[in-house]
Amino acid sequence: MSEQYERALVTGGCGFVGSHLCEQLLDAGTAVLALDNFATSTPANVARLLDRPGFELIQHDVTEQLPTLGCFDVVFHLASAASPAAYLRLPIETLRAGALGTANALELAERNRARFVLASTSEVYGDPAVHPQPEGYWGHVNPVGPRSVYDEAKRYAEALTMAFRRERGVNTGIARIFNTYGPYMRTDDGRMVPNFIAQALSGAPITIAGTGEQTRSLCYVDDTGRGLLALASTDHPGPVNIGNPHEISVRGLAEEIRSVTGSTSPVQYVDGAIDDPKRRCPDISLARRELGWWPVVTRAEGLRRTIDWFIGRRAVAAEESLR
Repeated sequence: MSEQYERALVTGGCGFVGSHLCEQLLDAGTAVLALDNFATSTPANVARLLDRPGFELIQHDVTEQLPTLGCFDVVFHLASAASPAAYLRLPIETLRAGALGTANALELAERNRARFVLASTSEVYGDPAVHPQPEGYWGHVNPVGPRSVYDEAKRYAEALTMAFRRERGVNTGIARIFNTYGPYMRTDDGRMVPNFIAQALSGAPITIAGTGEQTRSLCYVDDTGRGLLALASTDHPGPVNIGNPHEISVRGLAEEIRSVTGSTSPVQYVDGAIDDPKRRCPDISLARRELGWWPVVTRAEGLRRTIDWFIGRRAVAAEESLR
């Protein structure tokens, strides 16, 4: 991170991506306040950070009036349910996080004259008619389908962020994050990487929604965090895609995980999700040019690290069950 910030606020700081971002900020010498209501996360995700100088954790819902938090020179707004299982369980809360939560975080950034970075999503592109997806593509989203609670929350958050930039001069940046994976994902997250790994390790059938021909691009969480930091270190408004441009089919990913784990789990096909994108892959030309960022962790290496973490977590859980 070329820009050296003194103190950062990370809303959703105990989430999967948020906890990694907090660690990367601390490694860069930035003090961090993680704010989280634990609706879809756990304080265990930042247990490794609690004893580090400069790290603070506050339990609070960002959609409610913020308490006195002190001064910040950068605000990362990540607070939101992110997996389909979570946002379908918490539809109204997800919309509130995108609307009220984004407004509260923006107003805090405005008061502090801080750089504001919104963690948006590739879901704003919906089931895209353009491939790969550049930032100039406006998307193909069903505004009333079950996924709309997440898609439209993020689209509204982007609109609000740009309004604060245009009307109030807030220094904002929008990152559109594509599928991210890595350690500290919940085993019951509902997304394909943790699902496939947990199923493969337990010997359960690996369940593929739909035909398995739909594609995704997977970005290792360390690379995603570097992308957010790269955007924060500039004045670029975004939106800018943060993701890995190497595409793989869902079936191909399932087979790869089964091979790496040495699993004999059978593959089982289930009904596809409503409005599930058929193809998803970022055009990262803008990130390369304006941020000097691109992913460096290969899928093989990222999956190895993630699977090793899941194996370690299973071992700890087994030990605790015997106590």
